[in-house]
Amino acid sequence: MHPALESLKARFAEIDDLRQAGSVLHWDMSTYMPRDGATARGRMIATVEKVAHEKLTDPAVAALLETASGIPDATLTADDRAFLRLAQRQFTRASKIPSAFKAEFLQHMAASYDIWVHARKSNDFNAVAPFLQKTVIYSRAISDFFNAGETAWDHPMDPHIEDADPGMTTASLKTLFADLRRELVPLVRELSSREKPRTDFLSRTYPKSRQMEFLNWLAKQIGYDFNRGRQDLTHHPFMTKLGAGDVRITTRIDETNLCDGLFSTIHESGHAFYELGLSPHLDGTILGHGISAGIHESQSRLWENLVGRSREFWTYFYPHLQAHFAETLQDVSLDEFYRGINRVEPSLIRTEADEVTYNLHVMIRFDIEAQLLDGSLAVKDLPSAWNDRYEADLGMRPPSDTQGCLQDVHWYYGSVGGMFQGYTIGNLFSAQCYDGALKAHPEIPQAMTQGDFSTLHTWLKENIHQHGSSLFPQELIQRVTGQDLSSQPFLAYLKRKYL
Repeated sequence: MHPALESLKARFAEIDDLRQAGSVLHWDMSTYMPRDGATARGRMIATVEKVAHEKLTDPAVAALLETASGIPDATLTADDRAFLRLAQRQFTRASKIPSAFKAEFLQHMAASYDIWVHARKSNDFNAVAPFLQKTVIYSRAISDFFNAGETAWDHPMDPHIEDADPGMTTASLKTLFADLRRELVPLVRELSSREKPRTDFLSRTYPKSRQMEFLNWLAKQIGYDFNRGRQDLTHHPFMTKLGAGDVRITTRIDETNLCDGLFSTIHESGHAFYELGLSPHLDGTILGHGISAGIHESQSRLWENLVGRSREFWTYFYPHLQAHFAETLQDVSLDEFYRGINRVEPSLIRTEADEVTYNLHVMIRFDIEAQLLDGSLAVKDLPSAWNDRYEADLGMRPPSDTQGCLQDVHWYYGSVGGMFQGYTIGNLFSAQCYDGALKAHPEIPQAMTQGDFSTLHTWLKENIHQHGSSLFPQELIQRVTGQDLSSQPFLAYLKRKYL
């Protein structure tokens, strides 16, 4: 191996280790950390991230990248070329943000998250508003860093989107979302006007400990490896990768909302399958991660909806669920359960929304993020603007900020901008992915009725997971589907299923 390339790989492996050490701190903060530990934890996270950032932006990295750019292309492997491309991208982007600024922002994020947890419980937007105002200021500063020099973005949200979903912009997403909304709104109206299936059984009492037993069993049955992970409770479910042999998931349990835990577990398992399916030789390198927010979300939404809300899935799992909660579900047939979990109805909570209305929730957040960043919406006006949009788009007005603008963690533990588009990108690509899997293996649905997911896992691993970050999103989408990202396969799936 060329000495410059070898040195770069060693340096980026150290940076990756530091980031994953930081992930341990983040995971603990969101699961088991005592309430009063937030201040110290914020300082620790900031320190680790500051060291990683300084290692990444070291002038020596620039010199190594310059030397490596002169290595004859023919002497490099495909992974080497992908590594150098991603290393250059990470260095260029990180170099625009001062280390001291990043550390300061991370410490603010930890404090903001702690306040949000308690503000959400007590329906107190005013408590967290000053922190959100500061987050908006930080987020605009990040946009300004990327607008300096020769680069000029059309919208202050563009640099944030580029960070999460390379190749996408505010303008391109608005076009994509407009096409989707045009067909979704009448579809929602049509389905909402139909007679509603019963759902009373979903809000019966399901004890937390017994839910957790079933959820752990379910995760294992669909392929989650508890020798390489664990599942814990949190306020807002997430997956985190701490290493190739340690990919953790979390869930949220409501004793009177069976769907909350069920679909959170299936969703986060989908994220974990992506990270657990990476090619082993990418471990410890910057290629050893999912490539983008949208591609990652496509894997979780595929498992949550196209698999986890299918009749075939519950043909196998419902008898087990019914036996586990015999006294609660004894009067509910498989058909009633299947129709109940697929009921289409406008709702207030994004994470509990059905798959038809879900993207409307995302578009509301996307538009509000853009307005907060460009200054057309003030933080103090967020609750009323949020409520107005929900009333206009979904015909419902949130009765509280807990069910409104405080429901999602993203703006209270991260930047504002570029946070939500990945969910809809994921929904669209999940349908394209699943179409590809079924075209190659039409027997997948029948296998699911027997609790066999091995063929689907293998197809996803070979076509998506193993590549990690060696392919950019558009390259991966083209390779898997032979076309660009499109809303049409997703809309076709919804119409087949619901119409």
